[in-house]
Amino acid sequence: MPGTKEIRVKIRSVQNTRKITKAMEMVAASKMRRAQERMRAARPYAEKIRNVAAHISYANPEYRHPFLVARDTVRRVGVVVITTDKGLCGALNTNVLRLVLAKYKEWQAEGEQIDACCIGNKGLGFMQRLGANVISQVTGLGDRPQLEALIGAVKIMLDGYSNDRFDRVLLFYTRFINTMKQEPVMEQLLPLSGERLGSPESAWDYIYEPDARAVLEQVLTRYIEAIIYQTVAENMASEQSARMVAMKSASDNAATLIDELTLIYNKNRQAAITKEIAEIVGGAAAV
Repeated sequence: MPGTKEIRVKIRSVQNTRKITKAMEMVAASKMRRAQERMRAARPYAEKIRNVAAHISYANPEYRHPFLVARDTVRRVGVVVITTDKGLCGALNTNVLRLVLAKYKEWQAEGEQIDACCIGNKGLGFMQRLGANVISQVTGLGDRPQLEALIGAVKIMLDGYSNDRFDRVLLFYTRFINTMKQEPVMEQLLPLSGERLGSPESAWDYIYEPDARAVLEQVLTRYIEAIIYQTVAENMASEQSARMVAMKSASDNAATLIDELTLIYNKNRQAAITKEIAEIVGGAAAV
């Protein structure tokens, strides 16, 4: 059994750790509120551009943009993996990367080739260890996602699909449900399915300038960028929520451990005192 000095040192160590986790919990709670506000603020724009893209895609049946045309066979897959740059957020990254790994093995078994775009340091490291072909990456986004930092990596995937390098592009990220629940999600980014675009309630007629192809190219590209930005914002809100919960759990566990160590320390101290009293009494009786 450890001595009282070792137990005191361990108690102080756990107390210092608890101070750190408590501070991180409070910081994550503050960042979580701001991340949720950014996520909700991005939703109106994403919904409006989705509505515009749906109307334009249905308004001109003569021209079908490549982003809207499904391929007959799938030989090569592009994946966009969105994770965090930092850890200490529970099983958030583990869950989405486990989903990526399962799909990766499934595609390899079917003979499909995979190219990856990684947004976030954790996903980049995982895909590199997996041996995947990482063709673009974005790391160090900080607490506020900037669309300018995402456009370059996303454009490589869009150009790859337009040039028939990929037959489809899939998106992996963590969707924010609430503070206590976040779920890993796989969604098809390209080709844009009718389920994602939705069917317009009424048909709009357009006069295109310069032509339908140029307009659709711009609108659908902006729409894809809005999807990526929204998913990154969702992932960041999920990250801060998961980190707050993980740090709260760590603080609670530290408090429990301190109570247990204090109890052991008191028992050891009481045993030492009892032993000393017994020795004094024994010595007095011998005299």
